[in-house]
Amino acid sequence: MFTDRFLRDKRGVSLDATEQARLEAAIREVRTLAPRTTLVRAGEPLHQSILLIEGIMSRHIDDRDGLRQLVAVHVPGDFVDLHGFPLKVLDHDVGTMTAATVAIVPHKALDAIVAEMPVMARKLWFATLIDAAIHRAWLFRLGRLDAIGRVAHFLSETNARLVSAGLSDGRRFALGLTQADIAEICGLTNVHVNRVLRSLREDRLCVFRSSLVEILEPERLAARGQFDPAYLYIDDGLVRPIPSLSKAF
Repeated sequence: MFTDRFLRDKRGVSLDATEQARLEAAIREVRTLAPRTTLVRAGEPLHQSILLIEGIMSRHIDDRDGLRQLVAVHVPGDFVDLHGFPLKVLDHDVGTMTAATVAIVPHKALDAIVAEMPVMARKLWFATLIDAAIHRAWLFRLGRLDAIGRVAHFLSETNARLVSAGLSDGRRFALGLTQADIAEICGLTNVHVNRVLRSLREDRLCVFRSSLVEILEPERLAARGQFDPAYLYIDDGLVRPIPSLSKAF
């Protein structure tokens, strides 16, 4: 029951019942965490990985003044730090953004899975490749899009990921983030995000209110953010490419 969202509906690599049972058997404990809890610190030896069950988590780097730069956001079903399994140490921190429930999987248990189930090992590898693809999209979002485009891209991407996890109907989903969180994610100020969200609302594209996102016109929002879901490798029947993406908004 803890792993039903992991790799769900990813193109050709969803876990079968045997693999899901094996992964659940590998879980050592389940923890409920408060918001803003740091689980992994950069440079510390790692002996376990974290599977996110509920809530939102981030990977981030602090500068010498203690200011945080987000480098990834994770939603339920994500193996947050699976890349720490081969690396054994990370160059960034991992923490919760909201209240969260996580499953802890020891690396010794993952060693056994990799040794005994090569097909499942490739699926775990696939999960880390998806992380890399999302990171490349993150760089594109920050480097090439304007403020409205950045927020539109992030909300479209989050919607697609939550559809895959069974947590969005394609138009509405819960998002327990603040405007300040979205500002950090999109490289903007809190005041600027407030203006962007107002603009998206006035243009009848999207409404973000009381931790609930309602996407009024998914295709127009995706086009405004130049979002194409191909890099998420989600089953094409769940998240369709945006036909108007190449056209001027």
